[in-house]
Amino acid sequence: MLTFAPGPSKVYDALPTYLQDAFNEGILSANHRSGPFMKLYQETESLMRQKLHMPEDYSLLFTSSATENWEIISQSIVESASFHIYSGSFGKKWIGFAQHIIPASKGMKIEANQEIDVENLEIQEEFDLIALTQNETANASQVPMTVIEAIKEKFPEKMIAVDTTSSMAGIEFDFSLADIWYASVQKCFGLPAGLGILILSPKAIEKTERKGEIGRYNSLNFMIENARGYQTHYTPNVLGIYLLNRVLRDMPEIQHIDANLRERMHKLENCIAKTKSLRMLVTNDATRSTTVMGVTGPEEVITKVKNEAKAAGMELGSGYGPLKPTSFRIANFPAITNAEMDRLIEFLSKY
Repeated sequence: MLTFAPGPSKVYDALPTYLQDAFNEGILSANHRSGPFMKLYQETESLMRQKLHMPEDYSLLFTSSATENWEIISQSIVESASFHIYSGSFGKKWIGFAQHIIPASKGMKIEANQEIDVENLEIQEEFDLIALTQNETANASQVPMTVIEAIKEKFPEKMIAVDTTSSMAGIEFDFSLADIWYASVQKCFGLPAGLGILILSPKAIEKTERKGEIGRYNSLNFMIENARGYQTHYTPNVLGIYLLNRVLRDMPEIQHIDANLRERMHKLENCIAKTKSLRMLVTNDATRSTTVMGVTGPEEVITKVKNEAKAAGMELGSGYGPLKPTSFRIANFPAITNAEMDRLIEFLSKY
């Protein structure tokens, strides 16, 4: 079954080879304090710079998931309170985690088709971190880099944290626009779930050290201390890191992936626009995701399309939360080939 679900999604076709190589190379038994693991960590960080254009002075850390990063950010980085701008369920969950740790954290909900009005945006002095969900998987919306840049210019004294769970390794980022970036590997990295990525600027590390939070399982100061020696503070998902390393080695540089995904999404948008029964969930081009397409229609049509897609050997992602009955989602992730996307577009064109 070919899956277009937006996570966990289709893994890269080379995964069986990577898994066999991991076994043959003994990486499955590697100690996380050993030379081979430290070399793997260092090489993976170097590949993040080479392929995803992560800045030289930014640091790569490994966690269990993007969800764990919600907790780490509030627990170890935020000093007063965080201010969250969000449009969907995952952004809402992030602020829920933040308020559990720091009750003074607040947020501003916008609609999926609504652009952030940076010019009139007001964020009080007590909020030392701005939290943005760059790609909202639940409703297939996104925040463009130009908006993040405008927020950075308007609030230079505040730290910016960006959730890129459904977009990292799919579209090109200007990492210098924010201090904290995070993701999970089961989406655009085309890997099985179980590994989170946390990227920190020198400013974020300095802020973490100033706050001085220690003593917990995932205290960031302890993680940073170990990462400086290319080690982790606990026994990590070594296989997941190895697989990430192999994907990074084999993938083109991010600008080429970005261009291909944008071209594919344009073809998918044209297909949905020409159908009789289906419409795009996000109608504003400026806020529509590049990596996740939300499609809406009458409940009976959505059910029919999903069932007929399954009969044709393709699985569409269900709508999320209240959108489930009247929508489905399509992953436009790099592990899905152009031929596979063309096959789906041809299938959807008959509706």
